[in-house]
Amino acid sequence: MTEQGPEAVSRLGDYARLDTGRAARTGDPEVVYGGGKTPQQVVDILRTLHAAHPDRAVLATRLDDDAVDAVRAAHPDAVLDAVARAVTLGPLPSPRGTVTVVSAGTSDAPVAAEAALTARVFGAGTTSVTDVGVAGLHRVLSVRSDLAAADCLVVVAGMEGALPSVVGGLVGVPLVAVPTSVGYGASFGGLAALLAMLNSCAPGVTVVNIDNGFGAGVFAARVARNARPRPDPSAVAPRDVPPGWQTDSEGES
Repeated sequence: MTEQGPEAVSRLGDYARLDTGRAARTGDPEVVYGGGKTPQQVVDILRTLHAAHPDRAVLATRLDDDAVDAVRAAHPDAVLDAVARAVTLGPLPSPRGTVTVVSAGTSDAPVAAEAALTARVFGAGTTSVTDVGVAGLHRVLSVRSDLAAADCLVVVAGMEGALPSVVGGLVGVPLVAVPTSVGYGASFGGLAALLAMLNSCAPGVTVVNIDNGFGAGVFAARVARNARPRPDPSAVAPRDVPPGWQTDSEGES
């Protein structure tokens, strides 16, 4: 039987002490990081977490082909995101707020997909803007309204990692940047992008580790689901205008 309560722990053999009380403490259940685990360990951990939280999805990330096959055989109801290399088991929560995941290039898709899936599992709705890297700056300029409509942005980029700075200068939406390991030799496996994002001159850019779509998705979902409802622009009262100033409607026609 799975323990209940905020301090609950479920033992699996001699290899795992699952934090089944995490959802009671933080609102979100523990997630299975598939790297370094055997396929059977992934299956058993996923089963135990699902038993502890049958009313909402549990997530397993970074799965290799053997783990994916084992999970699908043991849990036929599990849903695979092939791009993210992740599976969910159980129903997704009703979305609150919107996370928009922005990726610089197609090669960034696995990390972007991990971020988007994680945000949905953690209770946010998601939209995606793809292939808007800074080598064609007009592409990101053309979607500025989509970026501004989000409650939180996840901006994913490799190479020189410039996209989060550009996006952070276009909109005032909370933004988490994800450097990826995409790039040539002097990108140093994403280190160049990481340092560029940490040194962004655009204020308000938060940065996670290289290829950490999961961490970005969690952060963004928690921001989005706690965002205040936006007012209807048509219902906002006109601003007080100092004497001698003109409003837009009072200008020359």
